[in-house]
Amino acid sequence: MVAFKVTRVGTTPFDGQKPGTSGLRKKFLQGTSNNQDSSRLLGRFKYMIGKKIFGDRHKVKVFTQPHYLQNFVQATFNALGSDKVKGATLVVSGDGRYFSKDAIQIITKMAAANGVRRVWVGQHGLMSTPAVSAVVRDRVGADGSKANGAFILTASHNPGGPHEDFGVKYNMENGGPAPEGVTNKIYENTTTIKEYLIAEGLPDVDISKTGVSSFEGPDGKFDVDVFDSTIDYVKLMKSIFDFPSIQKLLSSPKFGFCYDALHGVAGYYAKRIFVEELGGKESSLLNCVPKEDFGGGHPDPNLTYAKELVARMGLSKSHSEPNPPEFGAAADGDADRNMILGKRFFVTPSDSVAIIAANAVEAIPYFSGGLKGVARSMPTSAALDVVAKSLNLKFYEVPTGWKFFGNLMDAGMCSICGEESFGTGSDHIREKDGIWAVLAWLSILANKNKDNLGGEKLVSVEDIVRLHWATYGRHYYTRYDYENVDAAGAKELMAHLVKLQSSLDEVNKIIKGIHSDVSNVVHGDEFEYKDPVDSSISKHQGIRYLFEDGSRLVFRLSGTGSEGATIRVYIEQYEKDPSKIGRDSQEALAPLVEVAIKLSKMQEFTGRSAPTVIT
Repeated sequence: MVAFKVTRVGTTPFDGQKPGTSGLRKKFLQGTSNNQDSSRLLGRFKYMIGKKIFGDRHKVKVFTQPHYLQNFVQATFNALGSDKVKGATLVVSGDGRYFSKDAIQIITKMAAANGVRRVWVGQHGLMSTPAVSAVVRDRVGADGSKANGAFILTASHNPGGPHEDFGVKYNMENGGPAPEGVTNKIYENTTTIKEYLIAEGLPDVDISKTGVSSFEGPDGKFDVDVFDSTIDYVKLMKSIFDFPSIQKLLSSPKFGFCYDALHGVAGYYAKRIFVEELGGKESSLLNCVPKEDFGGGHPDPNLTYAKELVARMGLSKSHSEPNPPEFGAAADGDADRNMILGKRFFVTPSDSVAIIAANAVEAIPYFSGGLKGVARSMPTSAALDVVAKSLNLKFYEVPTGWKFFGNLMDAGMCSICGEESFGTGSDHIREKDGIWAVLAWLSILANKNKDNLGGEKLVSVEDIVRLHWATYGRHYYTRYDYENVDAAGAKELMAHLVKLQSSLDEVNKIIKGIHSDVSNVVHGDEFEYKDPVDSSISKHQGIRYLFEDGSRLVFRLSGTGSEGATIRVYIEQYEKDPSKIGRDSQEALAPLVEVAIKLSKMQEFTGRSAPTVIT
């Protein structure tokens, strides 16, 4: 048995290692300046001239520079405390993006040095974020061990590769993201760190083969267990859904199916579930081979980046598909997000979670006993609110960030939740789950067509959505993303919007000058949330303008980017009149969109005349 020693390595803090809503994310190549003000000015100047002015020679590879990852990992161990680290079992895996394999070896050696008893690694280092959550919650090792937490190596829906994004986050023993109390301690530790611990003499573990490798250190035995994570995840999905009924649907010659993993980790699970378990055709899988750079694409499941799927589903403006499948879906890099499409039809994420909630008890065995409650993030449309009111369900509106849903679920208060950024999930784990959402939709389609598989025409995705609108009303909804804008300009824009709220009369005067037929604003605030479970308060969670007719404008700075700032603008209009629910969404929302852009002075503060992405 190989023995190792613990080495203490001296180090100094790095600026900017504050975890966001989903951990620490950075571009690999970034400027070397530690002066925050000069960095912001440089970023703004670079954007205004529209090109790189210094080139890559004046940048550093952030995560691969000496001590950078090690500092953050040690800061995390220190934040958790020795009582939760020594003797613990930790999961270390991710979406397979560039640098993941190296990072797994580094974190494993640091875990050994900090007294961790065993590390579980997904084969090839691959494990989706929802699968990590499931493994932490449910997996039992051969020796009876249970996981205490996880390091997840992902930057979610952001690009990967040697010039793109990398990220690391820590999930707790409930399988959910670390709460703010822990992430704040991690950040504080990164600002004062002086040394980190690493195992000297511990060899790299071959993560391409399953099996247990055992070593001996100062604290005793240390094991690395490499295992196939699809086994645990598939078992969980089969306990939630009626696979035979979904299999009947997929076997129907009238039901075409298409799934695009965008070369992310979802492809690792897609073949196992959709082909081997459910009998789908392998040709129905697109881009399902995980790649370190996601094939050079942007692994964000939306109409802009999932171009091949959008074309196949008949929704491309430049390509006309003569016979699209009945159902299509896409995943992001770490498989926690999803996009749902019907034949020539897009389902908004806000509608998707509302429709799943409305049909869950009837279509999904896991929920046959009823729903405990439902929840959505504040920027998500109020479609779920209407369902909750109609079905007499407990309802919660939370800030953006899955950890807020996790608190509700741990307390037994919520069964289904979702957010407009293509995240949907339930209390089976403590992360959003893209494949779960696809199986939920297939379950609803299977249930609607259980007596119709031999009929002339199947009940389609579009049929289900339009029936939902006719029953509950339609929430016209869109999101405009302005990505990688200058951070200083973004903050000035948000401050401007807050200042405007001091006089709603002035706001309404401005709005009438833009569009006279837009309703009056009756309330404006910065969303603040008091958690009903632990009474913690989260402030400054987004700027809201609420209109008399139920419309909403929401402005928020995103915490999921790796550089600059991303401004997200959410525009929503509720329509109850059945004769008016069939309009084109962008046409229906055009007046509110113009109000949002001009009221916020978007171009003046950011220099942007158009959004990067519209969803």
